Amino acid sequence: MIKIGSHVNMRGKDMFLGSVKEALSYGANALMIYTGAPQNTRRKKIEDMKVKEAHELLKENDILLDDVIVHAPYIMNLASPDSRKFHFAIDFLTSEIVRTDALGVKQIILHPGAHVGTGEKKAIHQIIKGLDEVLNQTKDVDVKIALETMAGKGTEIGKTFEELAQIISGVKDNHRLSICFDTCHTHDYGYLVKEDFNQVINHFDKILGSERISVFHINDSKNPSGSRKDRHQNIGFGYIGFDALNQIVHHPDFVEIPKILETPYIKAEDNKIPPYLEEICNFQNKSFNKFGNLNYL
Repeated sequence: MIKIGSHVNMRGKDMFLGSVKEALSYGANALMIYTGAPQNTRRKKIEDMKVKEAHELLKENDILLDDVIVHAPYIMNLASPDSRKFHFAIDFLTSEIVRTDALGVKQIILHPGAHVGTGEKKAIHQIIKGLDEVLNQTKDVDVKIALETMAGKGTEIGKTFEELAQIISGVKDNHRLSICFDTCHTHDYGYLVKEDFNQVINHFDKILGSERISVFHINDSKNPSGSRKDRHQNIGFGYIGFDALNQIVHHPDFVEIPKILETPYIKAEDNKIPPYLEEICNFQNKSFNKFGNLNYL
C-alpha cells in the first residue's frame, strides 16, 4: 500500500492532534507539518501541542510516526555569507530538530540554502560547516535532515544531484542526512521527470544512492521543464501530468517511502478549499478525475 498524504495545518487548541484529524479527513496515511509558522520563530510549548493525543490517534488509524514529516521553516539560510544570519540558521535549525524529536517525528525537510551572490562553491562549504555544527549539537537526537531537491530559482543550492552529493559527502557524520525528492523542483530544473523517471532515478542512484531518498514531495508544475520557476500546480493540471506522477507514487522501489502533496488550494465559488482528498483518492485508485466544476487557481 502506498503511503501518501499532504501538508496539513497545526493551529488552534488541537495543534498536532488537529493535524492528524485533518490528514485523516483526506484519507491520508502520511502527513507533513511545520512545528510553527514557517515565516517566523514564534513557537508554542511542546506541552501545549497535544502530542500524546496525536500519537494515540495515529496509532488507532495505523499511521506510523515514520510517515509523519516536519518541514523546516523558510527563514533559515545555512549558505548565507552573513555571520549573523548563518549562526541564526544553525541555532534555529537545532531548536527545530529538538522540537521535531519532542513530537516523536523522525525527519525534518530542509531547503539547503541560497548563495546570494557568493557562488555555489562557497555556499556548499558554508552549508557543510553549518550541518556539521547542527548534527554535532543534536547527536543524541534520532532525527534525519532530508535535504530537498531544488528548482534552481535565484541562487538556490541543491538544484543538481551533484550539489547535494557534495554537501552530503562533505559532512563528517552524514548518516542522518537524506533526500526529499520534489517532483516539481526536479522537473523545473530540467530533469526529465515526466519523460523518463526511471532514467532520472538511475542517475540519482549513481550520484547519491537511491536509498538516500526518505520522502517525496509530489507536485505538478505550472511551468515547462528547465524553467527554474518552482511553481506548484494541482495534480494532472500541470506540465508533468497525472500519468507520470502516478508512476512515481506507485514506483515499486519506493513503496515504503512517504509521498507528500504540496499542491495549491483550489477556488470553488468564493472559497479556497484543499484538493487533497480528491488528489489522494485519484492516486489510490490510479485514475484521474478533474474534480467536477471546481476552478483551479
